[in-house]
Amino acid sequence: MSSFQLNLNPLKEPLGFIKVLEWIASVFAFATCGGFKGKTEIQVACQTKPSDNKTITATFGYPFRLNEASFQPPQGVNVCHVDWKSYVLIGDYSSSAQFYVTFAVFVFLYCIAALLLYVGYMNLYRDSRKLPMVDFVVTLVATFLWLVSTSAWAKALTDIKTATGRSIVQELLPCKQLEVICHFGSVTSMGSLNVSVIFGFLNMILWGGNAWFVYKETSLHSPSNTSTSHSQGGIPPPTGI
Repeated sequence: MSSFQLNLNPLKEPLGFIKVLEWIASVFAFATCGGFKGKTEIQVACQTKPSDNKTITATFGYPFRLNEASFQPPQGVNVCHVDWKSYVLIGDYSSSAQFYVTFAVFVFLYCIAALLLYVGYMNLYRDSRKLPMVDFVVTLVATFLWLVSTSAWAKALTDIKTATGRSIVQELLPCKQLEVICHFGSVTSMGSLNVSVIFGFLNMILWGGNAWFVYKETSLHSPSNTSTSHSQGGIPPPTGI
């Protein structure tokens, strides 16, 4: 293998410049999803003291195993003689969330490796038939997986919003008792999760567009060295009679 030779010119070309954009977009994708922490609150009052509201809180976050997020009453307070800690949110969305974040991390690492190849071994990359083809196949697979993972995560996010929203008042068993009065309080804004979905689809567009520029580096688009040499010299074309 040839030695490392730093050359930043490929970053000025679409092949390298789009790879930088993909690297940045992948960081935003897994950071906005994997770093989320939130909580949903319910205002609870007993039938005997309807004006004395207490806040019951369920904290949740990545990887969004809501069925492990139990409700917590104020410390040292017995709210309507209910063991609130034994009640949890509904749903487990960890598979979609972890698939999305894990794939984004792998893309982040691949972009680093590809950029090192572009800026340090571009001559080796363009002289090889295998490296551009591998890059092209990975680009196509990544485009498809961005579509799949982002779509699955978008559907899971919609369900998470429902499971942590106003509907929990109807689903929570103690709230169905006559002596317990429940009102939905609030839920943490999920704007960052919405942004993660946007970056997921943005990544899909970037990788789909980059497929053309990677394809141009492969032997499928560029003529082989052998055919080029024959076209430039060698046996002359037959002359007419």
